[in-house]
Amino acid sequence: MPRIAIVGAGIGGLAAAAELLRAGFQVEVYEQAPELREVGVGLHVGPNGSRILHRMGLADQLGQEGVRPDSLEIRDFSDGGTLVRQPMGARWEEEFGAPYYTIRRADLHRMLAGRVPRRHLHLNRRLVRFEDRGSAVLLEFADGTTAEADVLVGADGVHSVVRRAVAGHDAPVFSGNHALRGTVPAAAVPSLPPRTLLVWPGPASRLLLSPDRGGREWTFVGVFESPEGGGGDSESWSSPGDPEDVQELFGCWNPQVKEVVAAVTKVNRWALYDREPLSGWTRGRVTLLGDAAHPMLPHHGQGASQALEDAVALAQALRHGPRGLLRYEAVRRAHTTTVQLGARGGGSLRMSQASSRRLTPSDGGRAMSGLVSDVAWIYHYDVASALETPLEDSPIEIV
Repeated sequence: MPRIAIVGAGIGGLAAAAELLRAGFQVEVYEQAPELREVGVGLHVGPNGSRILHRMGLADQLGQEGVRPDSLEIRDFSDGGTLVRQPMGARWEEEFGAPYYTIRRADLHRMLAGRVPRRHLHLNRRLVRFEDRGSAVLLEFADGTTAEADVLVGADGVHSVVRRAVAGHDAPVFSGNHALRGTVPAAAVPSLPPRTLLVWPGPASRLLLSPDRGGREWTFVGVFESPEGGGGDSESWSSPGDPEDVQELFGCWNPQVKEVVAAVTKVNRWALYDREPLSGWTRGRVTLLGDAAHPMLPHHGQGASQALEDAVALAQALRHGPRGLLRYEAVRRAHTTTVQLGARGGGSLRMSQASSRRLTPSDGGRAMSGLVSDVAWIYHYDVASALETPLEDSPIEIV
């Protein structure tokens, strides 16, 4: 079996390591941070991602730490009334073949780390350069150490060292929006319905809430228009924010939102960027995975799920040896490009056209229909089925 080096121990890198180890590969993961941890707030795992996690044996842990929302509600920002309600829970599981979860990023990261024995993880290893020598890839790290592998996987995020070497320099694309993100205890906002996704579209901004940590906390995301780089670092999703910004944007909304605002003590500001899709992400014995391959805006909630799909596809494709890297790209690149580009105009952005006035129930119904139709095809997708296409039918030549 080929020796696989994975650079980056985030959700995508750990998922890839777990899948590759399960398939019998020799795997080493190199992470530049001094400790294995993940920061951030809640994220969404659609059915296309959760079916992968269930197959990895994580269903019980997901049920304990995550939440399977019962419904999605669009509410009026001014009086708080429900404009439209979309049942989820068992209905979505029946429709898409797997549950929908909301979960804290750190909790999912910890679950995946538990699937990778510690001896395969190497911390404080910042990759500075690598060289594909044809028969193997040599990796050089900032501490002066080196490693060798048959295949190098860049899972090192949007600022990926591997991406720059494979695809060259590309500029970030600013969406015109920023987000304020944080968490509040569920006990501090008792008027909110538990196990419900909530969206309040308002004038020039919108607030989204999702439950996590088994329903003990809420993650909030407030999205608003802002000049490029205004109040946040380029492409940073964890720049410090000011709770006063949350107060200024949402403090005059309905009583339930006011409860949320009053409970905010810490917030991060996120400038929403992505990149143009790559024309290729594999070169020789080197390939990309997750945000290093296809950084996307959060409006479809697919960042983690697409990385999970990458991990499954990579492990399956590498059964054919290093030549399987192009098979991996053939299966994944067209799909992730469609998801990546669709996120630019989907999700709650569909409600922005009516942001200059209050939404009516019919507006909410149309917005909800758009939200669901945007992602239904993604949720139905099963990467394992896509991998059943015979290798010789790949649109990319395998050499």
